[in-house]
Amino acid sequence: MTVEVRPLGDKCNIKCRYCYQEGIRTAGNVPTRYDLDAIMATLDRLAEPFSLFGGEIMMTRRPDLERLMQLGFDRHGGVGMQTNGTLIEERDIELFRKYRVRIGISIDGPGPLNDARWAGSLPATRRATARIEAVIETLCREGMPPNVIVTLNRMNAAPERLGVLCEWIRFLGSLGVRKLRLHLLEQDETEGGEGLALTAQENLAALRRLRRLEQELPSVQFDIFAEMAAMLRGDDARTSCVFHACDPYATRAVVGVESDGRLGNCGRTNKDGVTHLRAGREAFERQLSLYRTPQAEGGCQGCRFFLACKGNCPGTAIGGDWRMRSVDCPVWFGLFEDIETELQAKGETAISRSERRSDLEAKMIAAWSIGDNPTLHSLIEQVDAP
Repeated sequence: MTVEVRPLGDKCNIKCRYCYQEGIRTAGNVPTRYDLDAIMATLDRLAEPFSLFGGEIMMTRRPDLERLMQLGFDRHGGVGMQTNGTLIEERDIELFRKYRVRIGISIDGPGPLNDARWAGSLPATRRATARIEAVIETLCREGMPPNVIVTLNRMNAAPERLGVLCEWIRFLGSLGVRKLRLHLLEQDETEGGEGLALTAQENLAALRRLRRLEQELPSVQFDIFAEMAAMLRGDDARTSCVFHACDPYATRAVVGVESDGRLGNCGRTNKDGVTHLRAGREAFERQLSLYRTPQAEGGCQGCRFFLACKGNCPGTAIGGDWRMRSVDCPVWFGLFEDIETELQAKGETAISRSERRSDLEAKMIAAWSIGDNPTLHSLIEQVDAP
């Protein structure tokens, strides 16, 4: 579970053309103030490590931001933070060092490759991108290399631009950046986002190219590829939420602490402009339905990768309907096939090809039916037990 502290909810200083949070902002459901004492009281009750999130977390008043950083440092030895990097100033670097802030920066590439992360005009966007690039270099120079999140879209991963993206990632590796997270663009109906999405074939080609690049850069890791291989091995202990069963009204991977201290969910599932309060219990209707619904009707019935994928993130579901599988299914299927073939070539049996697959599926379905959500690893141990 990741606890995300969101004092200003989805409020942001830029307007990324593809942002999954735009529906909230368009509906006017962004808080104008926050209750820091209520937020900190909730964090006391949760007693879990947390990350600072948004919208854009750096829009929070610096004294309040420092109080949250200090709380994370005092209680948990540090705190995570996800930011677009445009508002980081020199004075903030010392705060990050003092409170051991683990920084993640969202940027889609250098110069024109980042143009979808709109700052109001093209000149302003290019200036903001240059500022982010400078911040990354400063953090690396100061011994605090950030993790980087890149969203693949037509601006940075279309065939004619993919080579530039790869060279930039090589450069990041030379600076000291070690971890990158690749996101596929969520195909929501955002203002100005028309035409940004790559086709499934282009996404798959881009990810395959980036996977080859990772093999050429031993110091740089795209966590998604290692996670997919781990899922096919049945090792889901440290894989991210998109490969786990998710209830969009009680997201297990993310607990949001909102502006008034109330608990929320992962924002990727908010498709109707409303930040839903967190449900009191977790349920698995999505996975149970996907397992039994034919693929022609938006389900996963018969897919040999179901245990590894589970329909992927409900925030990327077909038509924004969390009951459907991910619109990116062809992309994930192609990558799982690639990794499955490689595992077999090494003499390993992926769970997608295992004789135990039907037994594992039956046990998982039975568990979800009664509200349990066991790890895949634990089910494999049960099946293998004498």
